[in-house]
Amino acid sequence: MTEIPTVRITDTADVAENAVIGAGSSIWHLAQVREDVVMGKDCIVGRGAYIGTGVTMGDNCKVQNYALVYEPAKLADGVFIGPAVVLTNDTYPRAINPDGTIKSAHDWEPVGVTIERGASIGARATCVAPVTVGEWATVAAGAVVVKDVPAFALVAGVPAKRLAWVGKAGVPLQRENETSDVWVCPSTGDRYVETDGILKESE
Repeated sequence: MTEIPTVRITDTADVAENAVIGAGSSIWHLAQVREDVVMGKDCIVGRGAYIGTGVTMGDNCKVQNYALVYEPAKLADGVFIGPAVVLTNDTYPRAINPDGTIKSAHDWEPVGVTIERGASIGARATCVAPVTVGEWATVAAGAVVVKDVPAFALVAGVPAKRLAWVGKAGVPLQRENETSDVWVCPSTGDRYVETDGILKESE
């Protein structure tokens, strides 16, 4: 009989009763996981992190200490969210309405950040919704993402701009030769083809 990994939730974590937490996942000290969150298996939510209402996370995600993942963010399998990252959800933030009354949940519509499979968001980066970070992309520490990031792109800066391509190992790719559209991972040897600014794995 195969033993099913148990969920680990520390005593100081605040996890909503109706949150769905996958087998083998760990939620550490002072983290908060809100109502209707759906989290896959073998995920890690670090100390003081916040996972907003209705956020969905795939399997094998890591959300590091003090990251803020506001609803309605969507994280695919294998996503890495670094320490103190912020995924926003309000395009035009205001505390009050034009008449001076305090805004309620009914006075604005949340918009989310989508992080696709295997992508990584570096420490203290901010993704300003609505944006999508493509699969296996890397957002450098401290970057501010205000537009969609292509798959396999390495972006950095304020606002974030593409500096290079990266493979699944996260290592910057090297062009096969000066005129080639083929890129090679120095770590794994995997090959990728660039076409009109889009990178795909070589078939």
